[in-house]
This record gives sequence, structure tokens and C-alpha cells, in this order.
Amino acid sequence: MNYRHAFHAGNFADVLKHAVLARILLHLKAKDAPFRVIDTHAGTGLYDLTSEAAVRSPEWKDGIARLIGTSLPPAVAEILAPYLAIVGPLMGKTRPHYPGSPLIALALARTQDRLSFIEKHPVDSEKLKGAIAGDRRAKALALDGWLAWNAQVPPPERRGVVLVDPPFEEPGEFTRMAEGLKAAHRKWPGGTTMLWYPIKDARSVERFTDDLAASGIPKILRIELDVDRIGGEGPLAGTGLIVVNPPYTLEKEMAVLLPFLARRLARGPGAASRIGWIAGE
Repeated sequence: MNYRHAFHAGNFADVLKHAVLARILLHLKAKDAPFRVIDTHAGTGLYDLTSEAAVRSPEWKDGIARLIGTSLPPAVAEILAPYLAIVGPLMGKTRPHYPGSPLIALALARTQDRLSFIEKHPVDSEKLKGAIAGDRRAKALALDGWLAWNAQVPPPERRGVVLVDPPFEEPGEFTRMAEGLKAAHRKWPGGTTMLWYPIKDARSVERFTDDLAASGIPKILRIELDVDRIGGEGPLAGTGLIVVNPPYTLEKEMAVLLPFLARRLARGPGAASRIGWIAGE
């Protein structure tokens, strides 16, 4: 399965990932001190939902399209408001677009904040540079995200979030992610880190989370959403996020949001959600 962003922009995994990113950035903005956003596999920044890739794999219709312009419970609406305020205007156009994590982060960042977007794919990297052109807060770096992750931390601001969102096209990426987190955390133990992963094989995910639990890293929150039975044919049915050093409000917010998303974004009878701590204080 190809997990390059263009094929899956706006799907259920993006909804969860970007809603959580927005909540983390809002928490960082509560203090005046600047923060840094580091996105290791940033993609192109903006996705045309009428493009060949999106038409071939129109997963956004079972994702963001089920939220835009619909009625939401008040508590859910409050949690999703920062995210939907960015996405809604782009989706409302005759030619709808979906913003990737770089544009969501830019929309929520302030004048004093800085953003580093890393994308190895040469075509996507050039598109990303175009998407953020003229914004002096941000830099697009044509580097290998796995290598750049450790090199980019700790940032000068000493506050911020790293988003690691690889395409999962190669074997061993769960191991690379776990080892990358261990190395980066040694250098920047106070930073917030988001790790995205697809759920195709429950055993692979459990090995990954067991590795994190044994790492000695504290404050690891696990967030998962299934929209159908795992392991069946067809598009991805499960997605997960690991958040290290999450905002203190995030667990309660996800306890409200996740059950709603499982109902609203369900594609089959296996829809469900889970949240829990891999490691506490």
C-alpha cells in the first residue's frame, strides 16, 4: 500500500493527526515564548482533491468530507474548531484542496515561531517550497527525514513539537521510528513528539509499543482509531498516534473526540477507538 500523502490527503488518518496537531499547537501558544515545529516527512503542503492521485484514491470523501458543513456535538465542535477553521475554506472551493501538516502548522504559528519542513522526495520538496514561499518563519529542507530528525533537535527555541509521519513504504519503519525517538529524546527530553503509524497488523504495532514501553521514556500517550475491521481488503482501516510529552489537556480531549470520530467516520462494523498511556510520569 502506498502511503504517500497525495493518495490519502484528507482521509480519516489525516483528520485525527491534524486535529491532534492543532490541539498541541494551541497548547504551545498559551505561552508567549516562541516554539519550533519540525515536520520530518512533510509532503507537498497542499493537495488538490481533483488531482489524479486524489481521484484514484478519494479517501477524503470518507474523512474530512464527513465533517465539513455538518452538525457536530458542542464539545466535539470546540475541540475541532481550530483544525476545521483552516480546512473549511479550502474545502469550500469549486476545486477543493486539503492542507497538509505544514500549512496547518503555519496557520496556527505566530510571528515569533519557526517551522522546519523536511521532505526527501524531489518533486514533493519543490512543491512544498512553492506552498510556503514568502513566509519567513518557515524553511523547506530537501533532506532525509529520518536523518534530519536527530540533527534538528534540540531547536534553539527549546520548545516545540516534532511530527514524524513517514510513508511506510519500506520494511523496518516501526523500528526506525522507535530508534529515532530514543536518540532524539536523549537530546531533547522536554520536546513534544508525534509519531504517526498505520494499523495493518496488530502484532507489528504491539511490538512497536512494547519497544517504546521498554525505552524508559516517560509520558507516552497512545491514540488509535479504526474505521473498519483491521486486516481486511481495501484502504487502510486503522491509524495510530504516539504523543510524547503531550499537553495535559490532550487525554481528556481525545476521550471526547475519538468515540465521535469512530462513529462519524466508520466504514464498517469494526470501527473503534482506544487511548491509553504506554508510559506515565
